[in-house]
Amino acid sequence: MKNIRNFCIIAHIDHGKSTLADRLLQETNTISERDLKEQTLDDMDIERERGITIKSHAIQMDYEHEGEKYTLNLIDTPGHVDFSYEVSRSIAACEGALLIVDAAQGIEAQTISNLYLALEHDLEIIPILNKMDLPGAMPGEVSDQIIDLIGCDQNDIIPASGKTGLGIQDILNAVISRIPAPIGDIEAPLQAMIFDSVFNSFRGIIAYFRILNGVLKKGDKVKFINTGKEYFADEIGILRLEMEAKNEIKAGDVGYIISGIKEAKEVKVGDTLTTLTNPCTDIVKGFEEVKPMVFAGIYPVDTEDYEELREAMGKLQLNDASLTFEPESSAALGFGFRCGFLGMLHMEIIQERLEREFDMTVITTVPNVSYIAHTAKESGIIVNNPSDLPEISKLTTVEEPFIAAQIITKADFVGAVMNLCITKRGMLKNQVYLTSDRVELQFEIPLAEIVFDFYDKLKSISKGYASFDYQPMEYRVSNLVKLDILLNGDNVDALSALIHKDNSHTFGKKICEKLRELIPRQQFDIAIQAAIGAKIVARETVKAVRKDVTAKCYGGDISRKRKLLEKQKKGKKRMRQVGNVEVPQSAFMAVLKLD
Repeated sequence: MKNIRNFCIIAHIDHGKSTLADRLLQETNTISERDLKEQTLDDMDIERERGITIKSHAIQMDYEHEGEKYTLNLIDTPGHVDFSYEVSRSIAACEGALLIVDAAQGIEAQTISNLYLALEHDLEIIPILNKMDLPGAMPGEVSDQIIDLIGCDQNDIIPASGKTGLGIQDILNAVISRIPAPIGDIEAPLQAMIFDSVFNSFRGIIAYFRILNGVLKKGDKVKFINTGKEYFADEIGILRLEMEAKNEIKAGDVGYIISGIKEAKEVKVGDTLTTLTNPCTDIVKGFEEVKPMVFAGIYPVDTEDYEELREAMGKLQLNDASLTFEPESSAALGFGFRCGFLGMLHMEIIQERLEREFDMTVITTVPNVSYIAHTAKESGIIVNNPSDLPEISKLTTVEEPFIAAQIITKADFVGAVMNLCITKRGMLKNQVYLTSDRVELQFEIPLAEIVFDFYDKLKSISKGYASFDYQPMEYRVSNLVKLDILLNGDNVDALSALIHKDNSHTFGKKICEKLRELIPRQQFDIAIQAAIGAKIVARETVKAVRKDVTAKCYGGDISRKRKLLEKQKKGKKRMRQVGNVEVPQSAFMAVLKLD
């Protein structure tokens, strides 16, 4: 065990984690030149297209240092705030972390938040200054930021470049000399923590684990403590670029197990794995339960596909444990699921994966957060969907979730960033100058305000420099009202939103205008109304497509034309009673892009 090192790579988005991981794989000859491509570990098309990491990827490397052979288990993690749950799981399986900072951009918000996660688990941190080959690199300034942040020495920081391969040898030497070997007892009963799982249509569910104590042998009868299910270990092995079967895996190592599990709900990420013959007594303290931030309804376009969608969601949840879902129904869209996501990017990725990996075309409703409603008779009703909100007459108060936001930006953009946060009902709590040019702003903002387009706006007003990170806080009482959208007097529940009373009129007006553009014209007038309770606050009309029935009545008495028009008006009226309004998918998402 003394020759095993388990470590992960953490950084802010786009600081070069995956590229550096490629260089480490090359240097240790884990991967041949022929198999090497950009972002080798990212195996989803979406990851490549967008240049981001969505899933953590574990891989084992062999390395010889001073005549001794070492086994290095590397986990490459995502950098985006929406996938921080992946990072927390990876950190729980490691003893050390490479903290990568872009030499041109310096420390950003997600760097700090991932660093705190690693420090909470007592990981050994190796700071690395990446992208040293860039002409805009500021090694001196960024090194000072790192020293301020983690209190290390200048000599501890390794200058590197994922592109040119500078410093890769130093990183490997530092991993071996500075990261402690895993501690565990090979003689003790088997105790392993499951940190990830994937679905394979031929082999069933494959669980990835890290053994803390004991040995797992092929053919052992194993038990998942949390679910209480028992299986045979049909195949066990280690994770190379492809899976590599082994006969036994010992304490301190990372591996996979295939045991013919078919049901998605039988494997829980964070569960403890042990053997039946000699079970361990205590379970592993894994990582905290995931808290979804944004809720949206996902509905199949065809109601008959409901069961298929349920299966697809189950398989996706295996691969992405931060996704939560439960069945719900809507008057406008039929049966579907209420899903919890960690953020807007997460929601977009899930929708795209459903379409690509499972061929499911889905309709997504307007995202919102969860609220707590209090009525005279009942208090603490959790409202995940605006249509669950009790009637206005019965409501006493509504509470909404707040977050503590950290924004790090250049000094030039402080005014614009403050302005944005204040329009989003934010309260400035603190302002700290990290260097003469970089400011950290701390705000308390209602979560509902940052759900839609906050991040995009922040990036555009700060020319891409500002970085943003948040932690959930408590729920607070707010003056919220439910805004309903009516089409020809019928309430479309999928478009309802809970919104602060002061913004409700302008928001209602904007939504009506947007829907007027998006709803196709029919043979009859369509009235689009925004209502709060029984009060209509905004209205727009989609005009009917008219046939020119009076074209043949040229000349003669005007009463002939009038008669024809009256006749047409009656027909339109009758048609409106039977005709229904089709709402296109773009209309449900239009609410997100109102400005």
